[in-house]
Order: sequence, then structure tokens, then C-alpha cells
Amino acid sequence: MVIFGAPGSGKGTQSDKLIEKYGFYHISTGDVLRDQIARKTEAGILADRYISEGHLVPDEHIIKILGDVLDENREKMANGIVFDGFPRTVNQAVALEQMLKERGSEVNAVIGLEVDEDELIARLVNRGKTSGRKDDNPETIRERLVVYHDSTCPLKEFYTKNNKYRGIDGTGSVDEIFERICKEIER
Repeated sequence: MVIFGAPGSGKGTQSDKLIEKYGFYHISTGDVLRDQIARKTEAGILADRYISEGHLVPDEHIIKILGDVLDENREKMANGIVFDGFPRTVNQAVALEQMLKERGSEVNAVIGLEVDEDELIARLVNRGKTSGRKDDNPETIRERLVVYHDSTCPLKEFYTKNNKYRGIDGTGSVDEIFERICKEIER
């Protein structure tokens, strides 16, 4: 399953709840990249340069890192996987389909958290105040949203054509949003 949405839409929060309820393995591109950055790996240094400027990390770089994560954690994925923050482009979606097919799996559903842009900005600014994340400042947030609209929004059409996209109202309390997601999953 893919959790899809703009920065600040609640992908990580809802992924955590899905993991707890269904026992899914969580692959958060952001967490994977932050780990690489903290360990100052070659991949992390390159990723940090892109992220700090509000840009997406190049596809081939992300795909290689995530393929390694899939291979290293295969035994933990028996109940399924929640991808959070990946794919972000149609090219990445095609690459993900190929990676999963090579491993005998596929994307079964894409949960799209749909949130108004003003709400997204407010959430991210607030998160920046509490988390200290350097990419949660107004200038970088605006750049991230431009990149999201240009590069990531076409995924909605891609997955809709493949009958995998499930749009969920991403506003309200965390529990209200989670209840909507669960109803869609169980349907």
C-alpha cells in the first residue's frame, strides 16, 4: 500500500496507525533518507543537498536505496508494506511496480490524503517549530508544495487509471482520518 499526499498531509502519522493496527512494515522514504543523512553515508550526503533546497532526491538514487531496504527486511513484510513518501513521480511509480514484481508482489492500493494547501502550510510550520526540521520553514515549504504539484500530483491520475487510488479526506482529527482510511482498506 502507498500512502500518498502533499507534505504535511499526515502520511507518517497515519502510517504509524496502520502499522499498529494491521502489522504492516513501514517504509518511509523520509525516515530512510534521514537515517542515511545522520550516518553521513554517500547516499545521505547527496540526499541532504537536495532536501535542504526543497527538491526531490533523484529517482535512481531513491530507487536504489529502497530496493536495498526491501531486500534487507523481507522477513518483516509478511503482513504487507506501507510506503510513505514514495513514489513521488510517475517514473518512481513505474520503478516501484517493477521492484515489487521482481519480488513477487504489487501495489494493491494507494491511499490519497487530500488536504487544503493553507492547512498543509499551517501544519508544516507548526511541525517545524516543534521538531526542529530545517525543511519545515515557510520558504522551503512553498518550494516543496510547488514540486509536489508539478511532480507528484500526476500520480493520482496514474493510480486512478490503474484502479488503485482511494482519495481520503485528510482533515479532521487523526482518529477521524484513520477511521476513513480503515473503512477504505476493509472495503
